[in-house]
Amino acid sequence: MKNKKVLLGMSGGVDSSVSALLLKEQGYEVIGITLELWEENEACHTEAKSICDCIGISHVTYNGKEQFKTHVIQDFMDCYANCKTPNPCIECNKYMKFGVMWEKAKELGCDYIATGHYAKTEYSEKYNRWVLKKSNNEKKDQSYVLWTMPKQLIEHVLFPLADFETKDEIREIAQKNNLQVASKPDSEDICFIPDGNYKKFLENHSNLKPKAGNIVNAKGQILGTHTGLYNYTIGQRKGLGISNPVPLFVLGFNKVKNEVIVGEEKELYQKEIIVEAINLLLVDEIEEMKVQVKTRYSSKVANALIKQEGNQIRVIFEEPQRAITPGQSAVFYKDDMVLGGGKIVT
Repeated sequence: MKNKKVLLGMSGGVDSSVSALLLKEQGYEVIGITLELWEENEACHTEAKSICDCIGISHVTYNGKEQFKTHVIQDFMDCYANCKTPNPCIECNKYMKFGVMWEKAKELGCDYIATGHYAKTEYSEKYNRWVLKKSNNEKKDQSYVLWTMPKQLIEHVLFPLADFETKDEIREIAQKNNLQVASKPDSEDICFIPDGNYKKFLENHSNLKPKAGNIVNAKGQILGTHTGLYNYTIGQRKGLGISNPVPLFVLGFNKVKNEVIVGEEKELYQKEIIVEAINLLLVDEIEEMKVQVKTRYSSKVANALIKQEGNQIRVIFEEPQRAITPGQSAVFYKDDMVLGGGKIVT
């Protein structure tokens, strides 16, 4: 293999740092890139640059704050304003990693882009195309947040951590190679909300402000008051401030009436959902197909039948699913391959 060039997204964390090391060992000419997306801690850039220096590869930065604000932050605020629950990592992957970063890679003469995600790409003889697959590390698998990848880009994306079974293996490689991030803890937070307080973020950066309204049941009976629709999410039980013989959960919202709708847990289960903003990776079109579906990053896959209906897909589950949330993604799997996905409407 000639020294093919790869542009690797680097955050200063252990996953992307070990990815850089592995790619270099595999013979690639690696350029690390740190995307400036928000008012992040400058230490991330410094750490990423330091790792690149240690490994002996180039490092560049790119100011993508405007694109990030337009495509990720605005979507985040719009979702909450419309009683939906967003997943900003999915939007960031779509617009920043597989959009901005790929354009930058082409400018730099790179054949590939790479990230430290736990997923894999390979060529499938069965489907006669490059496919996106689950990682070997089932617990860490991140294929769910990658479904927006353009299918023509799959053959140009590398995931160096695809075959590792545990995070301990990654940290061990970092330690053996004296990378100072070997014991750096994983980041669990949304990058632009490091303190985890998304409500405060919304109040500081959008028009959303606390606005009291009624908490009602499905019959419209008033059971209590809420502090603003964006403060609640489907499936939520705690913090409702309602005394009831049976535990109550958030079932949904009436934006027009400014109401939070609650009910018993059995009312949280749905047999069918509608999905839009479809992106198919494994096939070019579907009519009807049996698949497995994930409706949240942390949820397990569920068996379902999917049917294309114009620009939407109807998902009919074998067993009713709990707390399905508009704004989240439904990702379809065929075996260990990502068939595609879309945004949950209802």
